[in-house]
Amino acid sequence: MTRHEREIHTPAEFDAVIARGSLLGYRVQSVDLTDRTFALLSTPTADAVFLGCALQPEAAAKVRGDGALVFPPVPDLPFDPYRARLYSPGELFDGVEDEGYEATPDFRSYDWFQRTKADGDVFASMLRSVHDDAISDALDELLDGARVVGVMGGHAMGRGGDAYAGAARLGRSLARTGLTVATGGGPGAMEAANLGAYTAPLADDALEEALELLAKAPSFTPSVTEWARAAFDVRSRWPEGGDSVGIPTWFYGHEPPNPFAGHIAKYFANATREDGLLARCDAGVIFLPGAAGTVQEIFDNTTPNYYESRGGPTPMVLVNTAHWTERLPAWPLLQSLAADRPMAARIALVDSIDEAPEALRRLSPGR
Repeated sequence: MTRHEREIHTPAEFDAVIARGSLLGYRVQSVDLTDRTFALLSTPTADAVFLGCALQPEAAAKVRGDGALVFPPVPDLPFDPYRARLYSPGELFDGVEDEGYEATPDFRSYDWFQRTKADGDVFASMLRSVHDDAISDALDELLDGARVVGVMGGHAMGRGGDAYAGAARLGRSLARTGLTVATGGGPGAMEAANLGAYTAPLADDALEEALELLAKAPSFTPSVTEWARAAFDVRSRWPEGGDSVGIPTWFYGHEPPNPFAGHIAKYFANATREDGLLARCDAGVIFLPGAAGTVQEIFDNTTPNYYESRGGPTPMVLVNTAHWTERLPAWPLLQSLAADRPMAARIALVDSIDEAPEALRRLSPGR
């Protein structure tokens, strides 16, 4: 069995394995097993691992006696450190409609992070690490076999502007070619690209109408609540939207995740999140205008392309010549690094966002 085939994430998967007569060597992740005590008492469980599973005391004693490891659920946390799947927008924003953003699991997890980070509690730091590893595992499972394209850009890009609309059209265009769009999962350019992917299966006018609705709450400041409610109004109007991935972090907890990514891989550790996001973009990355965070992402992506530490270099498309040559001149440095190396054939600078999909296609190996 592969490592993922050994994992049990749901009661149905548990029952299917139990029917085969053995849990030897399996990893059972965040499954409520309180009503499956008889099955556990009558099934070999040596070398199994139970991560955050609710167990009756008799069942817990038995599986420990078999030699299984049991990591019990941790009470009073706003998140599950052993979770087996990525977050959905509805899960992170649960309660925003009735009680406001401060009541949501997303805000409460950020608040817990701020408090425990200040305390320096080693148990809390361990829980954050366990959580982030579980998120990475779930992200690998989701993206297995997918061709992933990253869209990076600043959080300051407001709804209602031409730049936001352009980023949304970009996300839609990429998704319609069969690529999985992945972003940093936050507001601004990131939200726009996820919105575009969400509207990809819909008629073209759905995106234009969605942009008009969202413009009523152009920014997550001063009210994350109103900003999020506008997004959920769009999702309610068009519930059959397409999927994409958002990979945000509670490290920048003042920036909420956007609700248009169907799957949200939210991390506590920003370094793990940044590296993991870029490493999974095997179809390339498009960099829209941004500030320090986007510059960091350009060169985080450049390093493995330069050394070919992840295999051959992947495409990098920078959008907006003036921004990347004058305001923040990352392009000249990128060109200098790429000179006389294979990655030179995988980088491009384009003036407009509408040129980015064709540039990405042109740079892709085997085009």
